[in-house]
Amino acid sequence: MGPQLDDGLADDLRARLGERHPVAAVATVVSGATRIAVRGAETDADFEIGSLSKAVTGLLYADAVDRGEVTPDTALGSLLPLGGSAAADVTLASLSTHTSGLPRLAPQSDTLRRTIRLQTRGANPYGETLAELLERTRRVRLAAPRARYSNLGFQLLGHGVAAAAGHSYANLLERRLADVLGLPSLYVPAAPGELRPTALPGRSGRGRPREAWTGEALGPAGGIRSSIGDLARLVAALLDGTAPGTPALDPVRPFAGPAVRIGAGWLAVTAEGREITWHNGGTGGFCSWLGLDRAAGAGVVLVRATAGSVDRHGMAMLKGLTA
Repeated sequence: MGPQLDDGLADDLRARLGERHPVAAVATVVSGATRIAVRGAETDADFEIGSLSKAVTGLLYADAVDRGEVTPDTALGSLLPLGGSAAADVTLASLSTHTSGLPRLAPQSDTLRRTIRLQTRGANPYGETLAELLERTRRVRLAAPRARYSNLGFQLLGHGVAAAAGHSYANLLERRLADVLGLPSLYVPAAPGELRPTALPGRSGRGRPREAWTGEALGPAGGIRSSIGDLARLVAALLDGTAPGTPALDPVRPFAGPAVRIGAGWLAVTAEGREITWHNGGTGGFCSWLGLDRAAGAGVVLVRATAGSVDRHGMAMLKGLTA
């Protein structure tokens, strides 16, 4: 059954988010039936999904493993030109579970300036090319290989998997996920000029305009955009197992103590006796949350064109589907 606009779901969305966050969308999937609601935008409008991009990259990585293009033990330096740097020796498996020892971000000399420009002007703090990312990565020192959330790690994972397939990350996303599942709004703008007419502007939690977070390097870790309809189709495909790379959802090790486990980017927690598989995202002007109760065949994805967090709202809606 295709997505259906639902007035009741729209009322629920309005009640949960209030009037301070006028642009948002939600989709629910239960036993193959999909409902969507969009507030303050057209149904085809695309949102930044932030770090939910990491979960998508996890799917592309698991799919590449299934295809035999890479293995979990493949060293990053065999895919990307990292020379004799410390990062060259990390494995794809360690990148996919945030245990590579890489820092959260690549080292850069103007971090403070970027942060100030984001806070005062809403400027995009990213925007690097892949070549610039690799140059910075060659200077990285590794920490102990323990669980440590790393944007850099997932940037490199996505670009490494794409290189193994002979594609750019943007093309890999299009060919192996968007085209396969019929998700035309799923894309990665490398520069502001690549934003589509459907691209929504984002705002800070106080309502201040924010530049779009574009950048070739950023893509695999936080640069994907999508409409709510296509996110709903992705949820449905994850639940019925037709999405490429679905094994990425299966947790393989602890992540944040015994309560949280991780697969290839995807996190798993037990809530009220049920395992919830999820990821969230946030940029300067957007936030997102996607959660699955795979045993119940239920899922929720919630996106908002305002910075902050929608995690508790998404989790509450998912629990409500199976109550």
